[in-house]
Amino acid sequence: MAARKPKGIAASELRAADGRAPGQRGRATREKLLRCTAALLEKTSYRDLSVIEIARRAGTSPATFYQYFPGIEAAVLVLAQQMAEDARKLTVLIDEADWRGKGAARAAEALADGFLDLWERHRAVLRVVDLSTAEGDLRFANIRSHLLNEVTLRLRDVIESFKLAGRHPASLEPMAHAAALVSMLAHIAAHRYGFEFWGIKTDDVRASAAALLVTGVTGRRT
Repeated sequence: MAARKPKGIAASELRAADGRAPGQRGRATREKLLRCTAALLEKTSYRDLSVIEIARRAGTSPATFYQYFPGIEAAVLVLAQQMAEDARKLTVLIDEADWRGKGAARAAEALADGFLDLWERHRAVLRVVDLSTAEGDLRFANIRSHLLNEVTLRLRDVIESFKLAGRHPASLEPMAHAAALVSMLAHIAAHRYGFEFWGIKTDDVRASAAALLVTGVTGRRT
């Protein structure tokens, strides 16, 4: 029986640098190299990261690394793509939530927590994505711009339903409103440690973000 590729990963993404599709052992090696790259990004500047260091941590050789990735940038790009795939879980939080009545508070808190968790898991990779985007790398810029697109679209649909029910003014544009709310959540998640440095507790920021989200989505005050 042929080995199945991991769900959500395109076949082209699993190919080695020479174009061949790796077997089960090859995929395990590739994933180990990616995990080691991600772990080193937590402690090392992207610019200071080396193939030798990644290979040493993975217990293999630089030659093996180059079998799967043309360079460090290619490996980090895959990590960024995986991070964007992980972000789609946020849409489930929106779709499965009950935004009516008391359910809105629970839905907002879950979504705020989802953003905080996503940024915590992928903070190092997001740092590289932001840096590369600022430097004009269109590959990373494309991932950055589409990272939360589905989340914004799903939230727009919920806001639109409340607008149709008369809970929002006729002048409100649901997509713009959703984009503003998503940007707020992303900014809070990205700067949580900066807030803590200023003496602002993460739990307090989370509660405020959830309250603003309830009002922004449903049109009612908390």
